[in-house]
Amino acid sequence: MPEQKYQRIQQELMAGAIALGCVFVIGTLWYCLVEGWSWEDAAYMTVITLATVGYGETHPLGSRGRLFTIALILMGVINIGYIVNRFTQAVIEGYFQEGIRLRQQRRLMESLTGHYIICGFSRTGRQIAKEFRAEGVAFVVIDSELESVQRAQTEGYIAYQGDATLDESLVRVGIERAICIVAALPSDAENLYTVLSAKTLNPGIRAIARASTEEALQKLQRGGADAVISPYITGGKRMAAAALRPQILDFVDGILSGSDRQLYMEEFLLEPAFCPFVGQTLQKAKLRSQTGALVLAIRRTDGNLIGGPTGDTVLMPGDTLICMGTAEQLRSLNQILGPILSQKLRKPKNS
Repeated sequence: MPEQKYQRIQQELMAGAIALGCVFVIGTLWYCLVEGWSWEDAAYMTVITLATVGYGETHPLGSRGRLFTIALILMGVINIGYIVNRFTQAVIEGYFQEGIRLRQQRRLMESLTGHYIICGFSRTGRQIAKEFRAEGVAFVVIDSELESVQRAQTEGYIAYQGDATLDESLVRVGIERAICIVAALPSDAENLYTVLSAKTLNPGIRAIARASTEEALQKLQRGGADAVISPYITGGKRMAAAALRPQILDFVDGILSGSDRQLYMEEFLLEPAFCPFVGQTLQKAKLRSQTGALVLAIRRTDGNLIGGPTGDTVLMPGDTLICMGTAEQLRSLNQILGPILSQKLRKPKNS
């Protein structure tokens, strides 16, 4: 891994510097304690000996002192040669530039909050990243393969090379600050481990997982995944819908992931502290007349889904409204559903 190579070269350079320091201390102690020189003369003699500048002896040396000086020169040349060799290799292979990039990437990941995590940058992961970028949400990609990470970075994504099944890797990408993790790894077992690790580190995170079989789908649900998607089952259903109800499928696809959309679907959580319409009926709230957005369904806190709510439907605390409309209509709906929250979110930008 690039980060491991960068850490290795750092350790090697540090080891060379420490070894050179030890040689300097040994030489200084010898000239001071054995030859009886002052600390200043001993340090000076050690420096000019290690530097091999060719100055004469600071004080006359006997045979023993000259033999030690020869050994000191050899130790110094070996250590300095080692440091120069490692430093040159680091420059040629771009380890310092890589270190700067890794520090910048680490600071960027540490600054992320309320973001999404995509585990795996295969075909499924790439499509998810494309959709996330189209929606303008903050996300980070994690993959164990260097080639996949480099591809993600080439496409402008924040990417980290690591094993998503390990707690350490998830912590590096800010699992405790994330709101959702998508396990799109090729192996069902890896996706299960990832979901288990994510839920352990952040019990409140929403976990979406990919499953290849129905058995894996059930195990991932038991493992804590909030939603499990099987590409084969979902693909089969969509193909059947395309054959039986093509116009409906085109309409829904256009709303969910069309590149040139006029209508959008969005969900809104009703928080009593911010929403002034909690406890009112839809008819009294007049959301449609105020914004033009249509409330398609309401998900209660107990999981009950009310499809096509009527004007008599009461808005309860914690309800999730599933709405459809233009971008402007949904923006207006967001502002009136949570005017206090909207002001708080806008305040830092205006300050």
